Amino acid sequence: MRHVYVFPVVGLVLGAVLAAVAILASKFLSGGLVAIVVIVAVYKLCGINHIDGLADFGDGVIAHGSLEKKVLAMKDVNLGTGGGVFIAVMLLAMYSVISSLPAGILPLALIAAEVSAKQSMVAFAAFSQSLQKGFGQIMIEKTSRKEFFIGLIISAILCIAALGSIGLAALAVSQVAALYMVIVAKRNFGGSTGDGIGATNEICRVVALVTILTLGGIMPWTLW
Repeated sequence: MRHVYVFPVVGLVLGAVLAAVAILASKFLSGGLVAIVVIVAVYKLCGINHIDGLADFGDGVIAHGSLEKKVLAMKDVNLGTGGGVFIAVMLLAMYSVISSLPAGILPLALIAAEVSAKQSMVAFAAFSQSLQKGFGQIMIEKTSRKEFFIGLIISAILCIAALGSIGLAALAVSQVAALYMVIVAKRNFGGSTGDGIGATNEICRVVALVTILTLGGIMPWTLW
């Protein structure tokens, strides 16, 4: 946590492994099956802590009532309808985008998206106020605007190296999404937790991939 700005480098390593999986899978499988293999690889490699955070975050956001009731819903260990819907939509979106990206671009897109997702976690922590004790509190308290900007510079270099202007655009859009997540957390819970950090990782990965797919279809100087 003293060096949270290196999260994008972790994203680079994870993205490189996922890229290798995508390249290998594309040699034997169709686009839809490649997407499934990549998604399985994401959660085999990264674990389910972040998507569990997305589920808890979704339960809290969907819950009606006071901030206290929303926080209790988020902390409930049982999966609610809100969390289930959030997970389903996120997995469907990830499958749709990955299966739609050309095989030659997908590996680089996965690298840029994973770097963007990890920097989004830094952004969320840097601009949040901690709500309760735990891992989330430690990260939020250790992450200042300085760490955010250092991480942003590292991320920008990595994303540009991967996909040029489209990689940079994916990073930028994912950071806007992360800041919106801060607003959502503040409005619904009065502050941020580790669940919000995990949810931001999941959402911003997909946001980055969607940005890459969208801009890749309209920018004439891109490769596909």
